Amino acid sequence: MDKGKLLIISGFSGVGKGTIVEKMLEAFDNYKISISCTTRDPRPAEEDGVHYHFISKDDFEKMIENDELLEHAKYVDNYYGTPKKFVDDCLERGDNVILEIESEGARKVKDKMPEAIMIFVLPPSARHLKDRLVGRGSEDLDAIEKRLNKAVEETDAMKHYDFFVVNDDIDTAAKNIDKIVSNTNPDLPSEDEVLNIKNDIINFSKGE
Repeated sequence: MDKGKLLIISGFSGVGKGTIVEKMLEAFDNYKISISCTTRDPRPAEEDGVHYHFISKDDFEKMIENDELLEHAKYVDNYYGTPKKFVDDCLERGDNVILEIESEGARKVKDKMPEAIMIFVLPPSARHLKDRLVGRGSEDLDAIEKRLNKAVEETDAMKHYDFFVVNDDIDTAAKNIDKIVSNTNPDLPSEDEVLNIKNDIINFSKGE
């Protein structure tokens, strides 16, 4: 049996990564999602063990000490990390494993597992990204501004990714990611389109 492929999906907060992953799990039967641990509070409708393993800071730091995480990072004042054993077991069984993680953690995984496929999800525009963050209704404007400023920082990390997918339609984005994994002609943005979206995010944060 062939080993599964490790798929890293990252993107700016609010870009719709989680919704795309849900669509992939619904549409294709050969993917497993690695559920991350986090110290942040659950958002409305989020369930422990389904969306994240919500744990205390002390418990998270014990996992770090015991080398139980494939990667971990701190993002907007909270820890996020990927439990190691689940990923290894799924890959050995031949399942493709999706890691929905931030860019810092993604690079750590890539260093340990260079065969991992790194995909960055982009919004069609900066305005679209802010509208999604506001539309979630889970955070105040200060928190949203923090996430937009973090998005500007993350534009620099885009250079580490293998592929880019624009999320202007959930079904299409999910299909394109599956086509990347199976190497069957995905419809991806050009280098110029990626650069234009990147610059739009940077300029938007400056009020331009």
